Amino acid sequence: MHDRPESAILGSVQITAALTTPALLDLPWSTPLEQWPADQLVALPRGLSRHIVRFVRLDGVVYAVKETGEQRIAEREYNLLRALERRGAPAVEAVAIIHDRTTEDGEPLDPVLITRHLQFSLPYRALFSHTLRPDTFNRLLDALAALLVKLHLTGFFWGDCSLSNTLFRRDAGAFAAYLVDAETGVLHPRLSNGQREEDLELARLNIFGEALDLEAAGMLHPSIDPERISAEVVRRYESLWHEITYEETIARGERHRLEARIRRLNQLGFDVAEMSVTLTPDGESYKVQPKVVDAGHHTRRLLRLTGLDAEENQARRLLNDLDTYKAANRIDDEQIAAHRWMTDVFEPVIRAIPMELRGKLEPPELFHQLLDHRWFMSEAAGRDVGMEAALSSFITDVLAHKPDEKAVLGAALDGETLKASDLSS
Repeated sequence: MHDRPESAILGSVQITAALTTPALLDLPWSTPLEQWPADQLVALPRGLSRHIVRFVRLDGVVYAVKETGEQRIAEREYNLLRALERRGAPAVEAVAIIHDRTTEDGEPLDPVLITRHLQFSLPYRALFSHTLRPDTFNRLLDALAALLVKLHLTGFFWGDCSLSNTLFRRDAGAFAAYLVDAETGVLHPRLSNGQREEDLELARLNIFGEALDLEAAGMLHPSIDPERISAEVVRRYESLWHEITYEETIARGERHRLEARIRRLNQLGFDVAEMSVTLTPDGESYKVQPKVVDAGHHTRRLLRLTGLDAEENQARRLLNDLDTYKAANRIDDEQIAAHRWMTDVFEPVIRAIPMELRGKLEPPELFHQLLDHRWFMSEAAGRDVGMEAALSSFITDVLAHKPDEKAVLGAALDGETLKASDLSS
């Protein structure tokens, strides 16, 4: 196979992935994906999919490799994922398309879409190794509703929103959701109310069906009603969409209400990039409506101050600790405070984690859980136990007993189930 020219091995690659990742050339493209040898695969949990999906590690990076039935389908999904990435939408990153594949005997093989695996992410069924608790399911619904709102704000009609087509990452006691399958999507300049309602109804039906499947398999808590939870996703979506987009009438002397509206949106994790402000016919008040709302308010502020890339709730928690540090040390300049907080607080914590435990949690989530652990220890002791004692206890009593989310989760695929409490805590 290695003697064949690159064009014959890879066909048409939509980006220069073969140049930046030469190891792609060495994968067995002349073999159907379901027959790839185990020694070339990474054991990670896979969600339900209509296609064959495998994971490979190349130069320290894990990629998801998915066979699609037709080249145009692979190209369409690749282009959609790239467009969503440019718009900052929460979705997996498309890397390449490989087509014109054939077996050693010249038989045609399906084209392949390659995406970068989202580290520390979980398909929802990885959370159902045992009966899932209602509170964890509620956090999944919140994350999925927020994901659909964010996608709709970008003008993306999903067409197949479901738990199966979503990946979930920890986010400081909640979950952050990412689109993983864009095959049925369509990107518009903006969505009409009818398009949003259609997408929301498809989501409701899909989630209802998935919940029924889980119930039939005995993996749904008895207190969870499939019909109710599917309707709950709709309610949570509509509540969040209303808060982000509704038109508000504000009297001339009540500018503080506009400022309060912006603060509420910031607390929800959204920035207002543009507002529509119209004077009412009587001239006594204004009609105010956000026109452009961008997700990731706290994420962007943390990234700007520290260079740390975190989920929204993680960023909010780390910023709270940074602000507390700034006040305690009487530092007026925010940039100086952020630099010293990184040097004196965050980085020493990460360096103190033993190398063999660093795959347990991503650093922002680890720091968030450490802050929680310190708070509980301090409550029990009746005083602040300090970061050093909390870190030592956290490493030995908590972190050492957590599953390694970079690798161990794959064991669930082979029937060796994990505790749902380990995954959802």
